[in-house]
Amino acid sequence: MLIKKLNVPLVFLALPLIVLYFCIFTPNLTLWFCFFAFLFLLFYRKYWKIFPILFVFGLYFSIVHVQSEKLEHTPIATLTSVIPISDTIQVNGDLLSFQALSHHRKFQVYYQIKSKQEQQFYKTLSKNVILDVDATLESPEIKRNFNGFDDRAFLLSQNIGQIVTLQKIKKITDLRPQLFDLRLLRRRAIVFIQKHFKAPESNYMTGLLFGFLGKDFGEMTDLYTRLGIIHLFALSGMQVNFFIAGFRKILLRLGMTKEKVGILQLPFSLSYAFLTGLSVSVIRALLQKNIRLKGMDNVSATLILILILMPKSMLSIGGQLTLFYAFVIQMIAPKVERLGKIKQSLVYALALSFLVLPVLIFDFHVFQPFSILLTFAFSFLFDVLLLPLLLLSFLFSFLGIILPIHALFNGLEAVIHGIDQIIHYPLVFGSIGSWTFLLLLILAGLLIDFWKNKNFRLCLFILISLCYLSCKIPLHPSITMMDVGQGDSIFLQDQWNRQNILIDTGGKVSFKQKSEWQKSICSSNAENTLIPALQAKGVSQIDHLILTHTDDDHVGDFVTLADKIKIKEVCVTPGELTCPDFIKKLKQARVLIHVLKVGDKIPIFDSSLDVLSNGYTRHGDNNDSVITYGNFYGTHFLFTGDLEKKGELELLKQYPTLKVDVLKAGHHGSKTSSAPEFINAIQPKIALISVGKNNRYGHPNQETLVTFKKYHVAVFRTDQHGAIALTNRLKQWQMTTVK
Repeated sequence: MLIKKLNVPLVFLALPLIVLYFCIFTPNLTLWFCFFAFLFLLFYRKYWKIFPILFVFGLYFSIVHVQSEKLEHTPIATLTSVIPISDTIQVNGDLLSFQALSHHRKFQVYYQIKSKQEQQFYKTLSKNVILDVDATLESPEIKRNFNGFDDRAFLLSQNIGQIVTLQKIKKITDLRPQLFDLRLLRRRAIVFIQKHFKAPESNYMTGLLFGFLGKDFGEMTDLYTRLGIIHLFALSGMQVNFFIAGFRKILLRLGMTKEKVGILQLPFSLSYAFLTGLSVSVIRALLQKNIRLKGMDNVSATLILILILMPKSMLSIGGQLTLFYAFVIQMIAPKVERLGKIKQSLVYALALSFLVLPVLIFDFHVFQPFSILLTFAFSFLFDVLLLPLLLLSFLFSFLGIILPIHALFNGLEAVIHGIDQIIHYPLVFGSIGSWTFLLLLILAGLLIDFWKNKNFRLCLFILISLCYLSCKIPLHPSITMMDVGQGDSIFLQDQWNRQNILIDTGGKVSFKQKSEWQKSICSSNAENTLIPALQAKGVSQIDHLILTHTDDDHVGDFVTLADKIKIKEVCVTPGELTCPDFIKKLKQARVLIHVLKVGDKIPIFDSSLDVLSNGYTRHGDNNDSVITYGNFYGTHFLFTGDLEKKGELELLKQYPTLKVDVLKAGHHGSKTSSAPEFINAIQPKIALISVGKNNRYGHPNQETLVTFKKYHVAVFRTDQHGAIALTNRLKQWQMTTVK
């Protein structure tokens, strides 16, 4: 009623409102420019009455933001008890994770399960309990690599300010069940499905009916993500339409009037929202279904209500995408309303993929072009076949009847694997700057509006292509020490992507064998650090991957990297080829192998990366590390792998006049490397140390740091600075760090 009195289209309130929202929560110059542009437009259209509303919302967003900052900057020191949020419990081998409440706050909790019996207890836990615990608390990590994932921002968007690691669970006490506890009901449904149905059917059932994908679905989650169709599991319009339409049909068949059905639809919608985990995509679809407005007014009202009811939801990628999809659908709806259903679906799939592409690349840096056709085909399969079958199978199971549809899901996964083999690698675009992102959105909108004008359409296509190329192609040479934790990975990228060299991949070191029940399905370290960082740089192919030696913290993620990014050739030493486990990795990766020789030169930048040593021991160990050297734009770089003192002295014998400006310190700053006589001889100005935060080895060693200080060497460490980049602009190297 208020908006009707103002006589202003809702979209003129919704759009400046969402821009104001991001100005407050994630401020930058581009956003403020957009907001003031909207204010000018509102002033020009004489919609002055909107200004006080924007002011009130701005005040509201500011209060929410201040509360979020308070959550981050006022941590709790100790916890003695936690109440798990029942439907967030995940058991993955001997790893237990859940969200919990304590001290009127929400926490992300982790615990290492001690026995198989304890594992089974948490797998089947379907009641509310309170845990008396011994626990440690820490703040979530901020991003570690350029354009990397920011765990702290992600958790804060869910009102979580701290991570809790349980050392011991001392006592478990049942809590009195609450009336109409729909989250507990959701947990019981998930436990029931996991108990009575086998994987993969159980995963599709919990995913499509209750919005829950277990950790054991990890490999398929990766495949669906790579093919660009993981959104089929994000409950939204498809499932909401299916369940609400079914709910209305049943009640109408029972003889209820439309008015009574309309009244009952709202509590049903709320119940469904809780049963599916209160995801923003479901809330968005339910609001659209229940708001009695049409077209763009419906979407605009939905956005405004979500900003009021779930103000932090728009900080998540899921929240941004679901609202953006809704706006795009309404924008193109008038242009396709006269088409048949199949043509409509195809046009929607094409238009959505094209218009949402800037958002996807801004967040993920990659795009699978075949996802357009796959979404069109699999949306029909999921909507028309799988969802009804799964619902029937779930309901019949309460009568003791299990429908024989398990083979269907095995067949579906076989098809997904087959498609992935054909179109394995997505297109890599790289990171998009905020101004480029804004320009792409404007150009995409203009392309839809002026599609019938051939000349204008061609010009827009050219401009859009140039925007994407500007993200893909680096304008300046760079050398980046990636933050891969306790490991090594250094990336050399020539301008225009003429040559890409990667030295080592990082990886996790395993210290003990686990029993079968303890084995968890975990993503590799590279999937969270190295691979997204390379994709953000627009890297679709690595020309030369140099694996310095066989330690897992240098080559452990080699196979995973080869699976995600094309590798033209891998460069190894003769000593590495004596190690059976390493040879197994080479066979798994199926890439061209080049055995390095002393004197080999790999052209890059204005010179080449030279191989000074291909190993001294021929055993693939630390002193068998590949040593490479380059004089790039007048600055001398030395990369030493895990070379120790004995190897360093051997290197000095071979190259007594070796001079270095930037040294990649050997063995993560261990006292077994960076010998004083070696540092004194090469006289580096800068030492780069790749080392994990609070690592168990105590790297870098204090002796090594004293040595660097003695010889006036500036030290930069990944545990303190995050990723470290040296970028050459106008033939001058400039250093930047993430932290």
